[in-house]
Amino acid sequence: MAILFRSTPAAVARWRPLFDQLMPEHEIRYWPEIGDRAAIEYALVWQPEPGLLASLPNLKLIVGLGAGVDHVLGDPLLPTGVPIVRLVDPYMTDAMSEYVVLSVLRLHRQDLDYLAQQRARVWAEREQKNATERPVGILGFGTLGQDAGRKLKALGFDVAGWSRGTKAIPGFACYAGSTGLDAMLARSEILVCLLPLTPETTGILSAAAFARLPRGAGLVNVGRGGHLVEADLIPALDAGQLSGAVLDVVGAEPLPGDHPFWRHPRIILTPHIAAETHPPTAAAIIREAIRRREAGLPAENQVDPARGY
Repeated sequence: MAILFRSTPAAVARWRPLFDQLMPEHEIRYWPEIGDRAAIEYALVWQPEPGLLASLPNLKLIVGLGAGVDHVLGDPLLPTGVPIVRLVDPYMTDAMSEYVVLSVLRLHRQDLDYLAQQRARVWAEREQKNATERPVGILGFGTLGQDAGRKLKALGFDVAGWSRGTKAIPGFACYAGSTGLDAMLARSEILVCLLPLTPETTGILSAAAFARLPRGAGLVNVGRGGHLVEADLIPALDAGQLSGAVLDVVGAEPLPGDHPFWRHPRIILTPHIAAETHPPTAAAIIREAIRRREAGLPAENQVDPARGY
């Protein structure tokens, strides 16, 4: 039995010593040195080439090396019947919540305006709402969304969540479906996107959605670049419908140097670092996923390909 690790060369350098320590009994093969494909039973992957997984005839389990699995499900040749699991790591959850809280606070405390005043050498106070007066809406109210919601709520923010299916989470207003989306957008002065990327959520952050937000709302996208209709963002910012946007993900990564997002004063960009996979904690989670599969136990955090997460 062999395990294939497919990621970047930099990732291999970080993961290899951990696997050597935690899983010495297993043969780990690092892409592109695959060897006999028939011997590979487990695949640990980030952005695998289309057809790679289908070329492994005895595959038992696919583990995505990130919180999202759209990079796996987008393979048109993805083998059917092979379980796929998401990497759910408490460290990544905490890291995502740190980023979301930071971004919401930057928008709430008018950081973009004060930075502009600093550049212009203007010393002037701006009227400031309390956190309790700033409703926050979170698109995608699963593990990541609920954790971020609890931490924002602890700071006093009025937090609501939207999900594809109905949920009841104590202490939060929860919305679902198209009707629920309209209602949540209407009350969200800061909108956070933590959705998985599926055909239903692609382009959900559009001019139509921005128009349903309160005027001057802020946007935080830490889902995927495909959630945002990029052509709709700058017009909404320039018109004042949105007051600012924090983007950790974009459609083309890395973002081309001539992209207008780099230059816009109401956009904060980071290079997809909100919740990077943390090998020291994730390696043990992967080891447990393989152990469960070898013992014939059901996979935890298994993906439903039909739902996209």
